[in-house]
Amino acid sequence: MASEWKAVITGASSGIGRAIATAIASTGASVCLVGRDSGRLENVAKLVRPTARSVLIHDADLNVDTVIEGLAQRLRQEFRTLDILVNCAGTFSTGTLEKTPVQQLDVLYRTNLRLPFALTQALLPLLKRRQGQIVFINSSQGLQARGNTGPFAATQHALKALTDSLRQEVNADGIRVLSIYPGRTATPRMKALYEIEGRAYRPELLLQAEDIAQIVLNALLLPRTAEVTNVEIRPLIRSY
Repeated sequence: MASEWKAVITGASSGIGRAIATAIASTGASVCLVGRDSGRLENVAKLVRPTARSVLIHDADLNVDTVIEGLAQRLRQEFRTLDILVNCAGTFSTGTLEKTPVQQLDVLYRTNLRLPFALTQALLPLLKRRQGQIVFINSSQGLQARGNTGPFAATQHALKALTDSLRQEVNADGIRVLSIYPGRTATPRMKALYEIEGRAYRPELLLQAEDIAQIVLNALLLPRTAEVTNVEIRPLIRSY
């Protein structure tokens, strides 16, 4: 039952992660909100406490391996098992291959690929106990790269490979793996991108974070006779 779910959501302090955390909490689940900004996490916690069974806040930089183990240890102690892991934390940058410093590629790789790899690996034992579900929030760039996005898109393509392989490995354990590939979504990160591009930001023409959260929740609630594997979602009206 959804009301018995125990879920971990990374990147939960804003944008898509916040919306997914809110949607899962609305089912009466216990949620662990993970992010680097304790103040914003507390704001999300206040929002979801009226519907969630319980709420944990875990503010930390998961790019540090010992921090990932610390989160896993806390979940083993307080949740004991785990039904849902949502990998939503990530970073973004633009620029040509010619001018992008290789150090920026390192940052993108560490946050967008290594982090979800390490966290998923650490939490798989808990997920196997409950035949859990894993969600990866990827990007439309993970399916088709555009100009000036090569380093970022490369990490998203690699994340797709990782999740496709993982799915084949863990389906036999009863674990479902869902990848979401959103187009441009009205989030703080997207607003900053429009400023970089020097374009007017019109969030009403973009996907809403709640749209993506609803897709995720619907997939999580499906009967166990089915698995949604990959969902590509984009704004109805293309404004970019």
